[in-house]
Amino acid sequence: MLYTEETVRQNIRNREGARVFFLGKGDTLTPGARDFLTRERIRVLPGESARPTEYRLPNGAVLSRKPEQLTHLNGDILVPKTHPRIAFRGAMDTLEAELMLCQLNVTEPLRRSLGEILSLARMLIRCEVMDEPVPEGTLCGLTPEEQQSRSHRPQDYYGQAHFMPEYTDGGAILWLNRCRCAARSAELIAARAFTDPEGRATREDILRALNRMSSMIYILMIQTKAGKL
Repeated sequence: MLYTEETVRQNIRNREGARVFFLGKGDTLTPGARDFLTRERIRVLPGESARPTEYRLPNGAVLSRKPEQLTHLNGDILVPKTHPRIAFRGAMDTLEAELMLCQLNVTEPLRRSLGEILSLARMLIRCEVMDEPVPEGTLCGLTPEEQQSRSHRPQDYYGQAHFMPEYTDGGAILWLNRCRCAARSAELIAARAFTDPEGRATREDILRALNRMSSMIYILMIQTKAGKL
């Protein structure tokens, strides 16, 4: 397999608190991918060392093999497949699938915006697995403040009031609405995964990013309804 910078970014792993990349036999890196790994000081390890020789449970117990009812939380740590963070990853998989299906059924301007939202969804998974902060930035050209203003007062910006979608709105809006629902569902599952027993958010950055994603999809619905896209 030939790894580009993008596919390398998607396959960075965490081992003993450090970022690593496993390169299998016969796999190669593009110059851009190699420069990225060097620049970020990410160690390249042989692919055969990716599989741990023993596994750990959160309570400190050590296992010599991985039971089927457990899965990787990160590194060599195993948790039940019902773990809230595993449920979050599953919800993000569903969101990605909905975004890609939507891209097949909308115009090019919407497709590009959805691609940016899809990239953010994939970044959230990486940041969760690697325990890295989600970087702040614009989404579809809007800052968080601009996005909040437009989603709260769409009439002022797009000449379109808030609305409830109907089947008569057409395929694009209905596909976007499916994505919005998937983003909201992922946000609710994330809230369970990243809230401690005292009700404090343990990954406020992930929760904030998910809220931005569903809000941005709603803005795309507004723009489509108003004939702006």
